[in-house]
Amino acid sequence: MVPALQGVDTANLDRLHLHITRRLDGLLQGEYLGLLPGPGSEAGEARAYRPGDDVRRMDWPVTARTTVPHVRTTVADRELETWIVYDNSASLDFGTQDLFKNDLALRATIAFTYLAGRGGNRTAAVHAGPDGPVIVPPRGGRKGARALLHRLAKVPTQAGVGLDRLLANVNKASRRRGMVVVVSDFLDETDWASYLKKLAVRHHVVAVELLDPVELALPDVGVVTFKDPESGASVEVQTRSKRFRERYAEAAREQRDAIAAGLRSAPASHLRLRTDEDWLRALTTFIASRRHVAAHR
Repeated sequence: MVPALQGVDTANLDRLHLHITRRLDGLLQGEYLGLLPGPGSEAGEARAYRPGDDVRRMDWPVTARTTVPHVRTTVADRELETWIVYDNSASLDFGTQDLFKNDLALRATIAFTYLAGRGGNRTAAVHAGPDGPVIVPPRGGRKGARALLHRLAKVPTQAGVGLDRLLANVNKASRRRGMVVVVSDFLDETDWASYLKKLAVRHHVVAVELLDPVELALPDVGVVTFKDPESGASVEVQTRSKRFRERYAEAAREQRDAIAAGLRSAPASHLRLRTDEDWLRALTTFIASRRHVAAHR
């Protein structure tokens, strides 16, 4: 088991950033612009309606003039503002593989900050603090992104601030349409899905779900004591019981299905990263699938 992340010094964070960006450049081909942000928000030209087009983009004046249904296309904004919702709750201080979930959260944040922050784009963040949500205002360029990452790397685990409050603060603080990347395990028991829906009205939302394999299936390792990192409550279980392991796996599937349903209802683009897999390859596969969808719209 790898020790939990307890802060990252400047040199280690810079090396980690360099490693991730080099691997991304090696795995990704072509331009990233317009793939993660979605179709954009600036009005473009009108074209004839095709089955599957969003009816909210109907251009009624052109439709009335031509008597043929038309939709108004959109153009991606030249400057993208990206908000990172960085979940530093106690449930992320867990891992049984090469990484803890909070280690994976930092790495995913580095990758998305790099992808979204090039070309002068602005990045911002919100995380939990002792007195509630903390806003890190948008800043542009590499220096702004680097300052953001160094700040998030030093954020300690914080209990008592729900994911719903973090999302609500982004909705209030964001001044323009853009992208919101939510990095979390989504184990929060608040009604975060309804706040995600509100964000998705104005922004393209990417939900990065962090997962450890033990959260899906228990190994047969005898008596184990589990402790809730949020409440501190503990329980002792016998993992040699096949019936118990089956019930655990079924409950875990139901929990993950409920999370996926909440993300779909927003709607949000859903990326699942695991502590026991090559998360960078999972990320590039996700981006490739987004490109495919964008190309066939």
